[in-house]
Amino acid sequence: MTAEPVEHRSHWPVPPEGGYTVDDLFTLPDLPPHTELIDGSLVFVSPQRRFHYLVIDLLVNGLRSSLGPEFSVEREMTVILDKRNGPEPDVSVVRADAVTGLDQTSFHAKDVLLAVEVVSPDSEARDRMYKPHKYATAGIPNYWRVEQNGTTGRPVIHVYELDLATMSYVHMGQQSGQIKVDKPSTIAIDLGTAERL
Repeated sequence: MTAEPVEHRSHWPVPPEGGYTVDDLFTLPDLPPHTELIDGSLVFVSPQRRFHYLVIDLLVNGLRSSLGPEFSVEREMTVILDKRNGPEPDVSVVRADAVTGLDQTSFHAKDVLLAVEVVSPDSEARDRMYKPHKYATAGIPNYWRVEQNGTTGRPVIHVYELDLATMSYVHMGQQSGQIKVDKPSTIAIDLGTAERL
C-alpha cells in the first residue's frame, strides 16, 4: 500500500542561495501584507492584538500633532537598511523631503530619524534584540520600543538614542503616562488616552 501524495495548497517561495534581497521583497508575487526582510529571510507577521494597533494609532496621531512640517510620520512602511534587510517599523518619523508621493513603498535608513516597534508575543526577540541592532548599525538616531505593562495593560515606552562611537543604542529610560523627549524634535504625547485600550 502506498500513500497518496499530499497536494500543497500554498506554494511558499524558496529562498535563493544567499537569501533574499530588498529587490525580491518588492517583486515577489503574493507575499502576505507586512512581510519583512531580516538577514535575507522573509518574516511573515501574524495577526496583531488590539493593543498593538491602538498604540500605533495613538503614537501616529500624537507624533503628527507634535512635529513640524519638516517631518513625516509613517505607519508600517518598509525601511531599507541594506541589501538584505528591509524591516517594517510600526511607526517611523522620516524627513519630509524623503517623501516622494502616494505610490511610495519604502524609505532609506538615512531618511529615518525615529523607528518605533510595538512588541507583540511573536515579535519579542526581533523588537528587543535584532531590529534595534540593525537600526543602530544603519545609523537611525532614535528608537522606541513599546511594551504592554503586565499589571495595568498600558503602554510603557523604552527610549533609546544612538551612540555614534559604538553605533549602538543607549537606553535613555522608560516612560508611561506621557512620552516626553527632545529628539528627533520636541515631542510630548499623553498616553493617558491609552486608558481606553
